[in-house]
Amino acid sequence: MTDDVAAAAARRAAVLGSPVAHSLSPVLHTAAWASLGLEGWTYERREVDAAGLAGLVDDLDADPAWVGLSLTMPLKQAVLPLLDTADEAVDVTGACNTLVWGPAPDGARRARHGANTDVAGIVAALQEVAPGGPGWAPAVAHVLGGGATAASTILALRRLGCPTAVVHVRDPARAGAVTAAAQRCGSAVELRPWPDAGTAPALAAADVVVSTVPGGAADAVAALVPRRVQGVLLDVAYEPWPSALARAWAGAGGAVAPGSLMLLHQAVEQVALMTGRRPEVAPMRVALAAARPDIPL
Repeated sequence: MTDDVAAAAARRAAVLGSPVAHSLSPVLHTAAWASLGLEGWTYERREVDAAGLAGLVDDLDADPAWVGLSLTMPLKQAVLPLLDTADEAVDVTGACNTLVWGPAPDGARRARHGANTDVAGIVAALQEVAPGGPGWAPAVAHVLGGGATAASTILALRRLGCPTAVVHVRDPARAGAVTAAAQRCGSAVELRPWPDAGTAPALAAADVVVSTVPGGAADAVAALVPRRVQGVLLDVAYEPWPSALARAWAGAGGAVAPGSLMLLHQAVEQVALMTGRRPEVAPMRVALAAARPDIPL
């Protein structure tokens, strides 16, 4: 989308998912649009499951006011057959969290482009709290969980210069997304059950740990955090906060990035895709901090 189009008229966007009432995306996008001077733009939440997604996207195709959609679970895979094009992160991870519309090559309907901004969000969140900042390059990485966000984490780690990761999963048979993502981006993963006897020493030696499991699911791992850690933890779940894992990690001296920090940075990328203009992070951070004062940003 060009700057001229972005400034020409009020536009609409939404976050879709089920459940979606908890989403902080409206806070972030509204703040970004205000900072960009995009008057009259609106961003909403819509409760949509996988079965209802195709019909809704078809309906919105016909309305040029709609510029894009943010997609949360369970829609990150369900949207894939609906896309005309996709970015490299979608191709690698098999997960899409952003749909934006563009002109249709054949004139029949607007083209749908998919993107995965979670990867950039993970990279930026880790770099923000890691020692060395943007130049930080972890060597030993551990990932908790084997779903869509774990697949995005594998590509994010690759972009940080870490082509190997140990992935702790409760059911190895459900880790196909992670192993496929690793194969596509040239990384290597080792699957381990968790928690097990080797979890505590593994965490102690890690440069980075990314927990991609829902809130409360990593409590058993939190109990195994050693007395001293040296790495960075990103806990994607931020409800409730702090999680037991984040609390244990910080108590052992490790740096912690809350999931809301990933949310902030991936939203910056989404806004850029939807408006054609890259927003400043600061006003979005202020709005997020006001909405969730319990989470340090």
